[in-house]
Amino acid sequence: MKLWNRRAALAGLGGAGAALWMPPTADALGLPQDKIKAVHYFTTPGDAQGRQGQPMVNQSTNVVVIETASGLRGIGEGGEPRTMEECAAMLIGLDPFRIDNLWQRMMRGYFYPAGREKIHSLGALDLALWDLKGKALGVPVWQLLSGKSRDYIELYATAFPRPIRTASIGDTAKACRDAGFRVYRSAADIGGGREVDRFALVRRLFNDCTAMQKAAGDGGWALDFHTELDPPDAIRLCQLIEDAQLAPYFCEDLIRSENVDAYETMRQRTKVPIAVGEQFGYKWDVNTLIERQLIDYARVTLPNVGGISEFMKIVGMAETHYVGMIPHFTGPIAEAALVNCLTATSVPALMEMLGNGSRTWPYLSKVYDFKDGKLWPNDRPGLGVEVDLGKLTRIGEYDTYRAGMLLNHRPDGSFTNW
Repeated sequence: MKLWNRRAALAGLGGAGAALWMPPTADALGLPQDKIKAVHYFTTPGDAQGRQGQPMVNQSTNVVVIETASGLRGIGEGGEPRTMEECAAMLIGLDPFRIDNLWQRMMRGYFYPAGREKIHSLGALDLALWDLKGKALGVPVWQLLSGKSRDYIELYATAFPRPIRTASIGDTAKACRDAGFRVYRSAADIGGGREVDRFALVRRLFNDCTAMQKAAGDGGWALDFHTELDPPDAIRLCQLIEDAQLAPYFCEDLIRSENVDAYETMRQRTKVPIAVGEQFGYKWDVNTLIERQLIDYARVTLPNVGGISEFMKIVGMAETHYVGMIPHFTGPIAEAALVNCLTATSVPALMEMLGNGSRTWPYLSKVYDFKDGKLWPNDRPGLGVEVDLGKLTRIGEYDTYRAGMLLNHRPDGSFTNW
């Protein structure tokens, strides 16, 4: 039997065969020749329930809009004015579809490495670039990334409302699960400025875990330690959970996150599934935890890791080392972006939903598709978000190119550093 020979077949096709193996051009993809004309920056009024946006940089719901010369607009979320101006000025006049090139410019464009505040603004702009590219091609971002790898994203609920005012934590956990959520999450929140009885706190949290286990079953609940425990108390609570054969889906932020090596000790002392990363920035903040398998789930935040571009690199790193993703987010547009990201990968994943999923925002006519305790990918172009800019307050307008440091590059055009 004569085997098919790809090289011979292509040679026989001549020029036509060679064309089959050429990478697609921008024209072939249907992308217009375009340039970034301006970047607009807005604050938000909060949500329709009257809750205002978070004032903290790392929880910013500010909206950023990248506008091109052809009139395309991409929507992103996050950041703060000073670093937004610094990053946005580097984009003016450049090709909006060279997303990684622009990411590297913003990341490496100054002498000192980008701090987390700058990464937040960079990430917001990265979301807008992906949204813009999807709109230019008329496809959702999950299609740009690699196509649909899952049908929906399972959720855990934070601050799920009590079914009645006097409901216990067990009653609330059961109601959450009955609503279709995969996991009910409780937290070690004790309020600010209080004196902590560490022994009483550990005992109370363990009792909560016992009640959630009874109501929600194995893997139906989770506990956020919220970095409020010192290592000895965190270890003691984990050991109580293990000794009672309770089965949380995950335990989050067992201790403070400044010293990642401390999780080496935590991993040796406990077997509970550990989720960490909400307070971190880009991949270099979390790579040690993932590569050493010191955590079971990465909790990195979108856009604070540096946007979709950086988030997907962390997903690849996590998949390599058999670590799942339980990402955090800053606001509704970032949550919509996460749906697109996780739809396009098969890494074990769980997303957060505040409350019972009924929350709305007066400036967003479309954001994400929530149903039956799950988030569903949609076919709307870009991130699938529609924003009424008339309901936002403009706080920044950037339309003049300003480079940071001039970046050196290799012969092929890729950047090295300033």
